Amino acid sequence: MIGERIYSGSPYEEKAGYARAVVIDDWVLVSGTTGFDPDTKEFPKDVEAQCENCFRNISRALEQAGASLEDLVRVLIFVTSQEEFERIMPIIRKHCYAARPANTTVIAQLVAPHMRVEVEVMAKKRRKS
Repeated sequence: MIGERIYSGSPYEEKAGYARAVVIDDWVLVSGTTGFDPDTKEFPKDVEAQCENCFRNISRALEQAGASLEDLVRVLIFVTSQEEFERIMPIIRKHCYAARPANTTVIAQLVAPHMRVEVEVMAKKRRKS
């Protein structure tokens, strides 16, 4: 197996057989992350809260890998409608602005109807001098 695996404890990781993130050298690839709240074990109803949860869960995975949101180089966002994208743009900006990663956003149906947004990222850890 190439690279270190990072797990969040999400039941979906076990059910579908994937890791929250994979670390290869200085690269951190974080799986698509939905708005699931690991503390309440629920999905908030509104897209803004789900988007905040996405970035909170991604940030935790990056921390475990020795990186942060400031190390983002790529972000891929799936959202269920143009209107919802308009609502989450300020949240994306808040979490991504320091890194200014390359971004692709796709309007798409997600795996379950209660999922409103999913975010996948790639980061490159900074080398310590």
